[in-house]
Amino acid sequence: MNTSEISVAYDAVMQTGECPLWHPQEQAVYWVDIPAFTVHRLGPASGAHRAWKLDSEPATLALCQRGGLIVAMRSGFAHLDTSSEAVRLTPIAAAPYDTSIARFNDGHVDGAGRFWVGTIYEPRDKPAAEMYVLEKGQVRLAWSGGVTNSNGLGFSPDYRSLYHADTSAHRVSRYDFNLHSGTVSNQRTLMQFSADKANNYGGRPDGAAVDSEGNYWVAMFEGARLVKLSPEGTLLGELALPVRCPTMLAFGDADLRTLYITSAGARPAEELAAYPLSGKLLRVRVDVAGRTEVPYLE
Repeated sequence: MNTSEISVAYDAVMQTGECPLWHPQEQAVYWVDIPAFTVHRLGPASGAHRAWKLDSEPATLALCQRGGLIVAMRSGFAHLDTSSEAVRLTPIAAAPYDTSIARFNDGHVDGAGRFWVGTIYEPRDKPAAEMYVLEKGQVRLAWSGGVTNSNGLGFSPDYRSLYHADTSAHRVSRYDFNLHSGTVSNQRTLMQFSADKANNYGGRPDGAAVDSEGNYWVAMFEGARLVKLSPEGTLLGELALPVRCPTMLAFGDADLRTLYITSAGARPAEELAAYPLSGKLLRVRVDVAGRTEVPYLE
């Protein structure tokens, strides 16, 4: 990939930084630190930072049509008023699963304003994760089972395809997507990554984003890289990173040509010695623009 030097956008270390989200009106990037129960905001131009400490783990974020953010937490969906330095959360819907063994994980909003969020089944001894959809305040189940750690959600620019990764299975799938009905069909494997850590291991797919050309970019946890795939699953390139466990990426800045990259900082000492930028918010310029995120419609 044609990239310039990777730099640190925000210097504090996240335990598990996740879900960077670019806010075009504010020209700011939001993200979460899941085990720290915290939502972060950074204005890259000014360096101004703000954080909100919640009472439940935030996993993923969505823009909201009326302002603020929709936060998918272990306890359920809520609206966060980001105009206030105080934590002002308004509950929307309780978690539709057993919160003692599962939590929300990765998500994105589709072209009709629905917020799709998958779960992680924390015992990880069977593929029991689920995919839910928040639509106008109501939660419905999109699919159940077949996945252990729901990740890498993304939509093609024409909203005819939905991409999804099962991190535990090292697999990215592509579905046909019906925007009108909000349903998926025809699952097929886009890319199966190696799970053999002794031979040709390049990490496992975590969070993702789809660019304006329709290509799928995915963070490879334990692989110290981002991978760029075509809609047909062709490997188009990769970007080596100074962190071993990147978690997700988002296109940002005014031209949507800056990648903001989150990663895990709560890692073994020997890994942190080799990758001292682990857990910090990174950024890098790229030669293709991303897309503006669709807000959730209430």
